[in-house]
Amino acid sequence: MSTDDNTDDPFQSDWWHQYAEHAMTELVPKLQDSSVTVSIVPRGETDIKFALETGMSIMLDKPIILVVTPGAQIPDKLRRVADRIIESENIFEDSTFAPRLQRAIAEIVPE
Repeated sequence: MSTDDNTDDPFQSDWWHQYAEHAMTELVPKLQDSSVTVSIVPRGETDIKFALETGMSIMLDKPIILVVTPGAQIPDKLRRVADRIIESENIFEDSTFAPRLQRAIAEIVPE
């Protein structure tokens, strides 16, 4: 990560302030307007965008549906905040994915 103001504290950098402003003006309103958060759990390295979206969803008390690949290791605390977990190897080729997702949403989001 590059900082524009040469500070040792990344949370005081121009880059961070721009990212935080973007999150507050773009991400937060979208989450506030949504009924449910559906997130694809990343594999591999930590994904800061996923972490921010998940944390904001928790703070906004949104129902959370996690989409994971079969056998994925999900941290226990993340598993506990999820209202539903749906497994799919490839959401674009899995003909059962959309109906399962729709059913999960219908079960946790009142009409």
